[in-house]
This record gives sequence, structure tokens and C-alpha cells, in this order.
Amino acid sequence: MNVVEMKGITKRFPGIVANDNIHLTVKEGEIHALLGENGAGKSTLMNILFGLYQPDEGEIRIKGEKVHVTGPSMAGKLGIGMVHQHFMLVDPFTVTENIILGSEPTIQGRIDREKAEREVQEISDRYGLRVDPRARIRDISVGMQQRVEILKTLYRGADILIFDEPTAVLSPQEIDELIEIMGNLVREGKTIIFITHKLKEIMRVCDSVTIIRRGKTIDTLQVKETDENRLASMMVGREVSFDVEKEQREPGETVLSIRDLRVADSRGADAVKGLDLEVRAGEIVGIAGVDGNGQTELLEAITGLRKTKSGRVRLNGKDITNLKPRSVTRSGVGHIPEDRHRRGLVLDFSIGENMVLQTYNLPPFAKGFRLQYSEIQEHAEKLVKEYDVRTPDIHTPARALSGGNQQKAVIAREVERDPDLLIAAQPTRGLDVGAIEFIHRRLIEQRDKGKAVLLMSLELDEVLKLSDRIAVIYEGKIAGWVDPSTAAEEEVGLLMAGGKSGAEVKS
Repeated sequence: MNVVEMKGITKRFPGIVANDNIHLTVKEGEIHALLGENGAGKSTLMNILFGLYQPDEGEIRIKGEKVHVTGPSMAGKLGIGMVHQHFMLVDPFTVTENIILGSEPTIQGRIDREKAEREVQEISDRYGLRVDPRARIRDISVGMQQRVEILKTLYRGADILIFDEPTAVLSPQEIDELIEIMGNLVREGKTIIFITHKLKEIMRVCDSVTIIRRGKTIDTLQVKETDENRLASMMVGREVSFDVEKEQREPGETVLSIRDLRVADSRGADAVKGLDLEVRAGEIVGIAGVDGNGQTELLEAITGLRKTKSGRVRLNGKDITNLKPRSVTRSGVGHIPEDRHRRGLVLDFSIGENMVLQTYNLPPFAKGFRLQYSEIQEHAEKLVKEYDVRTPDIHTPARALSGGNQQKAVIAREVERDPDLLIAAQPTRGLDVGAIEFIHRRLIEQRDKGKAVLLMSLELDEVLKLSDRIAVIYEGKIAGWVDPSTAAEEEVGLLMAGGKSGAEVKS
């Protein structure tokens, strides 16, 4: 039985047609992927199904009945729940308080917390979510917060679940756990619509896939009858290379030198423990490790976002330890941050303004105390075109763009400044295969221009493809150095888990 039918859906925003006569049919009890480039219209289409947007044209049928989804509360009554890419949780509240918000069970006019916690625990156990109902949101991992979002939909009785880019913020282990949870949900009779651009995950977990390109439906296929290459070319409209081409080069002088660095995490415990690291001109050094082993604190210490406890950070021989972020930037460091919303963009600023965040007060963008808007506009339009940032215009607020296009804007700004050291933390998180191919080429170009690149990614295959040397980090220290041209993924994984490998090389 078809549980969701969307026919001729069209949605226009000022300057752009986000959905252009899209058709989507989802069968009961399947995991149906919605595949497309960044800005292709996937999230817009699902926001229409969930009632956050109203279509300009087209109709929706749920289990054969034509419906008008006026808002999320109506979607809930129809059995539709949505797990958003950016979680909608209240940090100081407990898991249970977040889940029951707006649907609180009461007894004699007071919230029945015991009943609520019991119901949350029962749902968690039934679907293998393993969530502590009494834990506070601010104290649990990103992967666990996502499970809370799933619980919210199940608590409200959803049997059609929309997952919007659910793996974009998860570690590889958390992705495996999520896929197991999705299997449990389908076995219990749920239907899942899985918005993604990750082809491996589609091939691994989905039954069928609908491809959208630039707001139009391209085709719907059975996953078992297709492959990654075909999906990639249908998604971007051309052949896509999954290989990274780079020539062997002899690195030059040391650009970044870190000695005996110690950095505390937000709770005061040592996250980086006496770490040594060097990155030379004309090389990409990759940092591989399971999330939570000090990578974030290390990069924040280098860029001035976090104070060090001891040790030294030098750039081209100059001590930049504990300098303010602006001083680090001016010293010749570019930073593609791990969290583009908190660290990379001012979401209420326009794309044009975001393109000059570090340089707005320097010529040619400023003359004295006056901004030169014509120069800013010309610069922003050049970057938007060169990096294929899909936006109606440069005056559009950054928050209005898709996550992938926000990421491309950050990368455009940082690479264009031509820094001596480019720090790239999760540079392709949330990007489609076409954009990943483009960003990989840009990082290789920086390396071939004699720049130093420090890459941190939780995607192990990305680190192996791009890096000239790999430093494996474990519990705040470098556990070993790996030559990516000879190392197998399993050997690197062993070091990441704290074991020893025969693939180690000297730094």
C-alpha cells in the first residue's frame, strides 16, 4: 500500500523555485531514500509533507486519502513525524521533559513525571534506542540527542518518520547504531523517508530511492537494481569521480609546529595530553580518530578559540599560542570549522557579509571607517559563482541556505584568503558527492600551491584519500603516524581504537 503520495508539488520562494512539479510515492514498511544535491529541494519537499510549508501547487495523499497538512500538529494527527537535521531540543531539560513538551500527561492537574518517564523508557526499550529518560540534553552526545528526537516522534504515535540528513553529525559508530535503529523501526511496522546524499548509506539500508535534481524529480529506482555510480551521475547530472588524483610532492619548510600541547575540555579535564605535531608546506596532514579523542580541543587551541594549559603552537616560527582568533587569522591561518553554525557563519547576516567576516575592515572592503559595499558585493558574487553556492542572491540571509550551501560559502571564504595554513575540520560534512569532489580538488590545489593543510575528518576514507601523512589521535595523544599510500583502513582503525599497527611511520 502507498502510505505517502505527493503529486505535482511546486513551491516557490523569492527568486527560486525550490520544488518544481515533484512526484513522490512511498510504500508502507519501506525505507525510501530522497536523494539530491545540496539545495535540490529535498528538505523543502519534506517540510511541506510535515506542514511547515504550504505548497503553491499539487496534492498530498496519506494512505490513499487526500489531505491538507496545515501544520506540524496536523501532520502528527496523520501519523507523520520528522527528525530534523538541526535538533529542536531544550538543553537544560531532561530527555523526558523534551519528549513530552506540549503533550504532558497529568494527574490532578499536575504533570505525571513517573508515568512519562515510564512511557519513554518503554518506547526506548521497544526500539532499541537505549536512552536514559532522566538525563539532561546538555550532558548527552549528539547521537543520543538524535535518538531523543526519534523518541519524540514515536511518543506522539508517528508511523511515517522523516529523517532529514540524520547521519550528517554522527560518528561512524553512531551511524551504525542509527541504521540498526531504523531496521528495528521498520520491523515494527514503521515507514521511513530518509533524506540523504550519502550513496553508501542508501545502498546499505534503503529499499527504494527517488532522485531530485534542481527541484525536479529525475526518477525512482529500487536500490537492489542500481549502484553508487549510477545514482551519483543521476543526482548531479554528470559523471562523478570517487578517486582523488594527486601527485607525489616533496614537502617544504615546517609551517605549523606544536610541542607538548595540553588543552582542557569544557569540564576542565585534559583533552589534549602533551601532543606534538608538525605540518609542512605543500602537504596535507590528516588527523584520524574516533570522535571525542581531543580533535576538537586541538583545533580550537590552534585557532585561538580555546586557551591552552601548556605547550607551544608556532606558525612559520612565530609563537601564536593563546593569541585571539583574529590575531591567529591575521597570522596566516584559515579555518573551516567543525560547526558551521556556531563558528563559521553569522546566520542572520547575508551571504555577501559572511564572505568578508575576517576582512571587512581591511582594503579593499573598507576605506577608513567606511565599508565599500560595491567591493564586498563584487567579491561575494565572484565566490558564489566560483564555488557554486546556490542562493537567490548575495543579499539572502545565510540561514536561508541549505546546510551544504552554507558549508560551501565557508570554504569559499577561507580558501580565497589564501592562508599559509588551512585547517579543515569536517570540510565535506553535509555535502553531496559533486560538492565533495569539488572541495577535495580545492584542498589538493592548496597543497600543490605550497600551502600547509591540516585535515580533521571522521570520514576515514576521506582522510586516507587526501592525506600525505596521517596522525592517529587517541585519548588526546598521537597514537601513531600512518602512510596512507600503504596503510589499510583496518590498520588505521586499530590505532584509532588504541591498539598497535604495523603501518606506523615516523612523523
